[in-house]
Parts: sequence; C-alpha cells; structure tokens
Amino acid sequence: MSVAFIDGPTVTGFVNDSESFDKWVDERFKMLDADGNGVLSRDELQERFGKLSSKEYELQSKEEIRGLYDILFEKFDADQSGTIDRDEFRLLMKEIMLAKARGIGNSPVMIILQGDSLLMRAVERESAKGPKMDMKVAWING
Repeated sequence: MSVAFIDGPTVTGFVNDSESFDKWVDERFKMLDADGNGVLSRDELQERFGKLSSKEYELQSKEEIRGLYDILFEKFDADQSGTIDRDEFRLLMKEIMLAKARGIGNSPVMIILQGDSLLMRAVERESAKGPKMDMKVAWING
C-alpha cells in the first residue's frame, strides 16, 4: 500500500491516455475472467471483483451488493447478454474513474492506494512525467 497525493486532472489524464488505461483494463479483465471465455458473468464479477476491491465492499450487505450488480448490469450490459464483455468492462471502468476524478476535484487529496489499483496506475503515470512544482503526486511506500 502507498499513500499518494492525487487530484482529479491526474485521474482524468490517465483515463484519456488510452494506451495506459486500456492496458490496465485488459490486465484486470483477464484477472476477473476466471473461465477465460472472454466475458464476465455476474458470478465472476461479484466473486473476483469483491476480492480485488476495498474493505468497504466487505462491509456491505449481500442485498446491497446484489443491488449494485443489478445496476451495473442494467447500465453496462449493452447487448443484454447477461455478461460483461471487454468493451463493456472498459466503459464501466472509464465511468467509475471519471466519477472518482470529479469527486476528488482539482485540489490534491491524500489517499491510501493498493499497489495494483487503477488510481495507483494514474499516480505512477503522472510521476513518470517528472517532478512538478505543485507536488500533485507523491507516494510513500509502507
């Protein structure tokens, strides 16, 4: 885990960098696609995504989690197949990340990140650009 300072434009920049963003989405999709059939079933997504997400997920009731997945599938299962394909998953991740960027806003906030999270990738991408005067992004490994 790391502590990072991050702002909304850093997250938006990562999402708009299609090469970096798509690479992460493809890696995560493969990790979630347990049977390797190229689509995510509700069970795959619920079981595996829950293990990869935050502790907040573990605190929700089964009914709340089921409701969340009902909404996700209603909105992102565009072809109504009952599964989420790679393109639908990319749109889902993009919308989630842009919502996080809007929530964070333009002022840097300190946040604890998992090493393989999408927000951590945004931090790493921004840091690779070199140091900035406003110290937008920094992290402390712990």
